[in-house]
Amino acid sequence: MKKSTLRRWLKWLCWTLTISILSLAIAACSPSDRQVCLSGFLNSPYSDEQPALSGDGRWLAYVSNRDGKHRLLLYDLQDRCLISLPRIPAAAIAEHPSLSYTGRYLTYLTGDRGKIVLTLYDRATQQTQIVSQWYQAWVRNPSISPDGRYIAFESSKNGQWDIEILDRGDRVELDIPDGTMTVVKEQGAVISDQ
Repeated sequence: MKKSTLRRWLKWLCWTLTISILSLAIAACSPSDRQVCLSGFLNSPYSDEQPALSGDGRWLAYVSNRDGKHRLLLYDLQDRCLISLPRIPAAAIAEHPSLSYTGRYLTYLTGDRGKIVLTLYDRATQQTQIVSQWYQAWVRNPSISPDGRYIAFESSKNGQWDIEILDRGDRVELDIPDGTMTVVKEQGAVISDQ
């Protein structure tokens, strides 16, 4: 190889590495709240079921068995793409999704050590939290309020299916349309008439 060809090749390699490193640095410093559109359509040849629509009409959560598991999917009806839900563990069971007004909060049922539990996912912080770990009864059919503070669900606590409401408490950032943050008063109370 001639010296001039070698120099050009080394110069090209150096520029390529510099651009790659800069691209990685920019990606690492970018805000993480940006949504990631995945390829995929709303419907598929697989079973897609249990739809839940956000209050603003933009987000659709549903359960699909595209990967051989009942997996939660989130579809952006405005941009027409599936949205990544980081940090939601792949579970053998994921059922009955419910969305807050702008889709910030997602509640659903999943399995945890052989028990069905009520789970909350915050898309802003990408954190998953089991909100019924202290609860001794079976739960089903959760529904989160538009502002994300309350979760209504069915409970077998009294030997029959009753409706209960979980108040998420006073340190909850509410999901409200104008984007302002409001803090509410009580902490983790379950509202029940019994």
